[in-house]
Amino acid sequence: MSGGPERLAPEDVLHLGDGEVVMLDQTLLPGEVVHRRLTSWPEVVEAIRGMVVRGAPAIGIAGAMGVALAAQHADHDDPAAHLAEIRRGGAALRQARPTAVNLAWAVDRQLEIAARHPGPTEALTAALRLWAKRLHRAEVERCRRIGEHGRALVARGARVLTHCNAGALATGGYGTALGVIRAAHAADPTVRALVDETRPLLQGARLTAWELARDGIPFTLIADVMAAALMAEGRITHVVVGADRIAANGDVVNKIGTYGLAVLAREHGIPFVVAAPTSTLDLATPTGAEVPVEERAADEVRGLQLFGRPAAAAGVPVANPAFDRTPARLVSAIVTEQGVHRAPYERSLRAAWEAARAEEGGGPGG
Repeated sequence: MSGGPERLAPEDVLHLGDGEVVMLDQTLLPGEVVHRRLTSWPEVVEAIRGMVVRGAPAIGIAGAMGVALAAQHADHDDPAAHLAEIRRGGAALRQARPTAVNLAWAVDRQLEIAARHPGPTEALTAALRLWAKRLHRAEVERCRRIGEHGRALVARGARVLTHCNAGALATGGYGTALGVIRAAHAADPTVRALVDETRPLLQGARLTAWELARDGIPFTLIADVMAAALMAEGRITHVVVGADRIAANGDVVNKIGTYGLAVLAREHGIPFVVAAPTSTLDLATPTGAEVPVEERAADEVRGLQLFGRPAAAAGVPVANPAFDRTPARLVSAIVTEQGVHRAPYERSLRAAWEAARAEEGGGPGG
């Protein structure tokens, strides 16, 4: 399937307005394109929890914007109350979703700015708004660089499987895994994508397919259970995924189902590439085993409708972990804006993080 090029601009995904954060509601795609206007930090918290905005870099940007919104609506005549409201909003935003490191990192950076700012309150609010907007621009630029580095790993005529959505919607502009696919297709129009549905919330079917169609990049949608058979038939040549958190040793925490694809890719001799900005590195966490995995509501699994009827009976017991952990030994390469990194990841990821810190004043972990 393909369509006319209508690539999402960063401000189409989310942006910080005057007294509001505006987000494209990803829960309604692909059927409806609706932008929600959020005028308080609690609304931003609920939008992150409810996956109106999702994807590790994007929820980091949203968290930073939420802190700025808290500052804008706080009492500017009372500096102590102003700072207290910023901290209250920051604490709630930080806990909105636990797995992706970007959210806590971005909120913590905003709280650090607030803690050391000399005031007055209007200047502090302006500083928080400025940093949130700078973070958004920086994440988009990081993704473009990831795409340029990653396309060298994609062979001519490749058939690239991607999982969940790691595109503009997930990153605030361009995409990590989809950034690699976009750059590879621009260099070689014979490159095609395969998009798995990504149960239970179908981010691949609903979001990634929608993005690729807008870009005019050829793709095929498959059910998750088809990946092994297509690999065995030689119809998948590469797997490229994003990440919600990458531990110091290179373990990758990403959307549930990623680990299974990594195992299949290793069995079939297919490169398994992870694309993520350095803001997703968590060098303070030794391995993926220490990363908390969010357990989401059972109705996300039970709620699937088939032929107008529920796919499962009400009350059926459900497990619904939102993420899984892929061991570093199964990862062929990790691509950040700093380049292509290979094992031993403790060394190569540390070097990437330090290079990013030198460029932009820091990142999470370390």
